[in-house]
Amino acid sequence: MSDITIENLTYEQVAKTIDHSLLRPELTTQEVAAGCELALRYHTASVCVKPCDVPLAARILAGTDVAVGSVVGFPHGSHATATKVFESRLALDQGAVELDMVINIGWMRSGHEDDVLADIRAVVEAARGRALVKVILENAYLSDREKERASRLVEAAGADFVKTSTGFAPSGATIPDLQLMRRTVSPAVQVKAAGGVRTLDALIDVLRVGVTRVGATATAAMLDEFCRRKGLPVVGAGEQAPVAPGTY
Repeated sequence: MSDITIENLTYEQVAKTIDHSLLRPELTTQEVAAGCELALRYHTASVCVKPCDVPLAARILAGTDVAVGSVVGFPHGSHATATKVFESRLALDQGAVELDMVINIGWMRSGHEDDVLADIRAVVEAARGRALVKVILENAYLSDREKERASRLVEAAGADFVKTSTGFAPSGATIPDLQLMRRTVSPAVQVKAAGGVRTLDALIDVLRVGVTRVGATATAAMLDEFCRRKGLPVVGAGEQAPVAPGTY
């Protein structure tokens, strides 16, 4: 993947790696709505909103190319499995088509791998045929061995993505962690980076190690910088995002 460069990427390829994050607890409904409009203007892959904001995001983004995502067991992962399943089903019923769940971090650190597996699998089963499931390990709290073991559990449970972080822990995505996760799971499982990817160069760096989705709040800054470097109209200046495949 080291051959990925700004020069050989299209706008659409970059924009569709971004899950625009709207998870800060203090966000007002007006700010969430504005964030959804921003994601639509830039044609990101999705928005990731708090569970209470799923109906709002689903109304704004209905019929568009931006998916509605939400979180499960967020941000600590310590909800009972039955609660995570209920939370998943409610989000799906309200319009979410992507779920980012947090593993039970304490169970993972305790070596209770069968329980972690069952917890993930329950959410995967609840979402089967209805949504992608991305599983957050929260790497800041895990050893490398635990990250590797957890990544294998994510695959064994049938989830679609393994993800680094919530963005609420002491640290987020790092290149060594992303490399570890990418080499641990098979190509059938994708890798999502979250926490600390705030510049275009940082985004390109994680794509080079095999990441296919990035959780970001600096969406506009990164995509506007991409447009500037490519000589494209800057979306933040009121221009239309260049989304036609292969055009740029």
